[in-house]
Amino acid sequence: MDADDSRAPKGSLRKFLEHLSGAGKAIGVLTSGGDAQGMNAAVRAVVRMGIYVGAKVYFIYEGYQGMVDGGSNIAEADWESVSSILQVGGTIIGSARCQAFRTREGRLKAACNLLQRGITNLCVIGGDGSLTGANLFRKEWSGLLEELARNGQIDKEAVQKYAYLNVVGMVGSIDNDFCGTDMTIGTDSALHRIIEVVDAIMTTAQRYLALVSALACGADWVFLPESPPEEGWEEQMCVKLSENRARKKRLNIIIVAEGAIDTQNKPITSEKIKELVVTQLGYDTRVTILGHVQRGGTPSAFDRILASRMGVEAVIALLEATPDTPACVVSLNGNHAVRLPLMECVQMTQDVQKAMDERRFQDAVRLRGRSFAGNLNTYKRLAIKLPDDQIPKTNCNVAVINVGAPAAGMNAAVRSAVRVGIADGHRMLAIYDGFDGFAKGQIKEIGWTDVGGWTGQGGSILGTKRVLPGKYLEEIATQMRTHSINALLIIGGFEAYLGLLELSAAREKHEEFCVPMVMVPATVSNNVPGSDFSIGADTALNTITDTCDRIKQSASGTKRRVFIIETMGGYCGYLANMGGLAAGADAAYIFEEPFDIRDLQSNVEHLTEKMKTTIQRGLVLRNESCSENYTTDFIYQLYSEEGKGVFDCRKNVLGHMQQGGAPSPFDRNFGTKISARAMEWITAKLKEARGRGKKFTTDDSICVLGISKRNVIFQPVAELKKQTDFEHRIPKEQWWLKLRPLMKILAKYKASYDVSDSGQLEHVQPWSV
Repeated sequence: MDADDSRAPKGSLRKFLEHLSGAGKAIGVLTSGGDAQGMNAAVRAVVRMGIYVGAKVYFIYEGYQGMVDGGSNIAEADWESVSSILQVGGTIIGSARCQAFRTREGRLKAACNLLQRGITNLCVIGGDGSLTGANLFRKEWSGLLEELARNGQIDKEAVQKYAYLNVVGMVGSIDNDFCGTDMTIGTDSALHRIIEVVDAIMTTAQRYLALVSALACGADWVFLPESPPEEGWEEQMCVKLSENRARKKRLNIIIVAEGAIDTQNKPITSEKIKELVVTQLGYDTRVTILGHVQRGGTPSAFDRILASRMGVEAVIALLEATPDTPACVVSLNGNHAVRLPLMECVQMTQDVQKAMDERRFQDAVRLRGRSFAGNLNTYKRLAIKLPDDQIPKTNCNVAVINVGAPAAGMNAAVRSAVRVGIADGHRMLAIYDGFDGFAKGQIKEIGWTDVGGWTGQGGSILGTKRVLPGKYLEEIATQMRTHSINALLIIGGFEAYLGLLELSAAREKHEEFCVPMVMVPATVSNNVPGSDFSIGADTALNTITDTCDRIKQSASGTKRRVFIIETMGGYCGYLANMGGLAAGADAAYIFEEPFDIRDLQSNVEHLTEKMKTTIQRGLVLRNESCSENYTTDFIYQLYSEEGKGVFDCRKNVLGHMQQGGAPSPFDRNFGTKISARAMEWITAKLKEARGRGKKFTTDDSICVLGISKRNVIFQPVAELKKQTDFEHRIPKEQWWLKLRPLMKILAKYKASYDVSDSGQLEHVQPWSV
């Protein structure tokens, strides 16, 4: 990593600073409402980005209460103020409910306290109530200043100098109940806590959390405020539980969201469910209420990266704001940070509650956005099996195979595919041990109950190998014919992609391969062309982040130590780069950004300077194939020698632990949803051919299913060839490389940040969120 960013276009840094100079500006950052993991990452990003562009940044302790009280509650922050807080849950600057700020008198005091420090830019991290309060404060600002002038508390020059207040919000809420953003800061971490508990006891709260955790753990029943159960649900639930017991399923999971109601708006509580199950069925029943457990613990990698990106974007938004710019909220749209009008999002959020109060439950689901509606529909399809006589049979056989290295979330994807396929009327076949097992005929029918409990299991239950189909084409074609396979779903990494290309090329010789084929990317390396994300990469990223946290903690009593960590990923630097951003690394060496001995020397000098301050631990990540000669051992020895007398070094090669363990909530849900979408595509293709004996020979019948920004896209594998660097097994273009400057800036390196990639103010549309 180049400390002076010499590879950036000449003058880009100068133009960047000219465009976004914070000189003479002051930014106040506060957290308000309930705690959410990741808030500290957002605070850190605001402070460091603010200082980076030359602004003064102030902590406002205890939320709006601290703003009203003033004094030591508003204190200037420096670079070291936010060191070592990425892994800390909650918020280091505190959060408090404030009745005083709800009054004009309280807001008048707050305005006076901000003016004493020249603060006219506010970054508010909280829920819809906190953001609504900030918007009201902004609207009243000029009137408050005039009143302060009349009272003699400020002079007329101050009224003119500080005439406008700019406000940017970030949503920190574990509930993910704010319209306009795909995820709020803290949601992913809360899901981690819930899944840990559910996995441990094999019951939870909050609407979005309840639904997504139900998907992630394969719950048998879920109660949501937005989607009350139909009349007679008590009997239906008891029947399902009885059927599960008859199938020898001893453990049933029922999730009750906080605020769950029936169609008459009567509350449904966990105790009511327990009483019903015990009375009607006599089953031993336990209730676990998670409560504040969901808010605790260290933030997930996703939340750290999300909050860091939002924090940087919030500062850019504040510096670009004009007197006419409305208050905005920084949101996540797919993998892009965007800005949305704050009050439009607040209004939509409030409309959801209004629809529920008026028992317009379908409207409530629609207003919650397509992601929520999609999750709900997918859960219903996977949780409840229709009687066989109600499923029209297609007489089609669909096979599922895992290919490549194991990736956490593969089993969730297989479960989803099997159940959606059965619900669509297909006969589902499982292929064991990859293409090797395919050629040997290791193929069995797999049923609805066979995949019960698979969602939370790591690795690949079907077994998986890196073997490509090329040398087995004759045998595989024979097995396709023998088992009358009408469609194939491949779940795997780069080998799966290469295998799909080989099967595509073999269509001319083997008509058995002229069937719909689709690949779902699953690899910790996240290196499959055609998709921004792969199943398994998030779990690996969390493993790296957790390990870095523990390694840094191990040296909490040791001064001046630098850790060199090697990550997996082949030639793809996704894990090293994103792990570095999530763990607060000083450098991350990757293949995609060449480096030389001068860069290494520059990084050593950077760490030497760092060790002279209160920050006395360093972290460097290295992608396993970033350089043939600059190995992990070489970098370790170089740092050890050059840092002698200033700091010592330790190295750690994480290895295959990145592939193991239970899948993260993100990977469980991503695997479940994308695999369901793949099966829907297969069903649609098979319907096209029904009764016509159609052979599939066109490119659009053999595809990779991927996520691009926030769109689900099926791309013909033939078209992806030109987007692929086959020598290094990576896509030629990778979206996450645009985040490289963020890690450098937050690690105090000089770097240019392309503001053309930052979000512009967009108006939110209910059907697109």
